[in-house]
Formats: sequence, C-alpha cells, structure tokens
Amino acid sequence: MSAHNDGLPEDAAGMNLMLHALIDGELDAAAAMAVERRIAADPKLAAEHARIVVLQGAVARLPKPQVSDEFSARIAAMAASSRVEVLRPRAPTQAKSARTWWSARNFGSFDWRAMAASIMISAVLASGATQWAMQPSVADSFAAGVASGHQRSLLATSPVDVVSSDRHTIKPWLDARLGLSPPAPDMVKDGFALIGGRVEVIGGRAVPALVYRHREHLITLVAQPQNAGAVSDPVDLSEGGFSLVHWSDGAFSYWAISDMERPELDDFVARFRAAVVPG
Repeated sequence: MSAHNDGLPEDAAGMNLMLHALIDGELDAAAAMAVERRIAADPKLAAEHARIVVLQGAVARLPKPQVSDEFSARIAAMAASSRVEVLRPRAPTQAKSARTWWSARNFGSFDWRAMAASIMISAVLASGATQWAMQPSVADSFAAGVASGHQRSLLATSPVDVVSSDRHTIKPWLDARLGLSPPAPDMVKDGFALIGGRVEVIGGRAVPALVYRHREHLITLVAQPQNAGAVSDPVDLSEGGFSLVHWSDGAFSYWAISDMERPELDDFVARFRAAVVPG
C-alpha cells in the first residue's frame, strides 16, 4: 500500500528519476504537481531537488567548445580516406534542452560526456577557489575555504549533513559536534528556506555552516565564532562567478556565498541580520 497514494514511486531511486523528469519538463501537469507536493513535504527531497538544479545549471553555464572549419574538414578527409562513417550530432527534438547525461548512466551505458562535464566542473570550481586565495585582502584564506566548501557541496550527494527545516533540530546537531551553533532563523516567508546544516573544516578548524534555498539557488552561510569580536558591516568579496559577502556581529563572523546575483544575496544578508539578535 502506498504511503502517499499519489501514484509516485516510494523508493529513493524512483523518486530521484522523478526529480530529474520534473526538472527536464518531461512530466504532465498532474505528475508535476504530485512531485512538487512531495518536495514541499520532504526536506531531504527538497535538498536533492535543489542540488540537481544547481548542478545542471553549472553544466549549462560551461563554455561550449569551438571547432574550427579547418579541423572539421581534416576529420572529414580522414573519414573519407579510411571509409569511416562520421556520426554527426543530431539536432535536439526540443529547443528547451536535450536529455541530460544521467539518463544514459542510469540505463547502464557509459557516457564520456558525463566524465568530461565532471572534470570541467571540477576545474572551474578549483580555479574559482584559487582566485579567492590569491586576493591580498583575504590574507588568512578563510574566504577561499568558504568558497571551496560551498563548491564541494554542490557536487556532493547532499549539500547538508543534517537535513531539516527546523532550527530546533539543526542547532542541537551542530552543538553536539562543535560545542556551539549559530543562529538559524526561519526565513521561508521571505523566500529563503532553511534546508539543513553541515560541518565545514577550514584552515584545520571545524566550523558550522547553514544551508538555505532560494528558488533554484543554494546559499551556504558559514559562521566563524568570535571571542568578543568586533562588529562589521557586510563587505563584498565576490569572485569567480560566485557572490560572497562577509560581516560580523560580535558573536560570529559570517560568510554567505551563492551563485545568485549580488542583489539577491544582499537581500538574504539583510533579512538574516534583521532576524538575528546577538546575545
């Protein structure tokens, strides 16, 4: 007997396929609504949906390789001389998007494009973190560590270690592991849904990180504890295709990073600061 009685799979693998189908626009209206209801009711499913959206967005933003006419002519000549048929890519049946590489993988065939995309993403992410590390204004490289942690989370199975939208679950979880936990306000009414938290290790030190979702974007908020630290206004440290903002409230030094545009991240920072009262 189905626990949901909505006709959708009850196993994790089946629902993962449904998430991909939803994102690719392959479901009819009724099925799409059913999947969206599952996402709204299940924080773990919502986190996986956000992770897939972010990963597909990263792949879509990769530069397309440019093949010169001379190179194409040489390949065609080689094929003609050896009587080898050259397979040309077929035009997609839909202008919106072609089937993503996960489809081939899930049906048991190896897709070299998946490996290439993975390598290219890793290179892009690594270069982005390097740009932060090279900034002379961030001598302790903490910003580079925040950037690396956020980028790794986008490629991980889940961007969080503890999945929950309830701060009364996340804060005790972090406190049990680190002996402290930052404020974790519920800002879903403002469009920023808390989906969980994780432990980051930056510069050899374990620090708490919260993860929020805003539409298809994820926001990592790293909170570095301060001992009677100074208060500072938000500072823009954006670099490498990501928006990064840093500020302090005396109790914690915060680092918020996302692939959102700066105005959207600034809105998140302003709402977070308004919701947090140090003490």
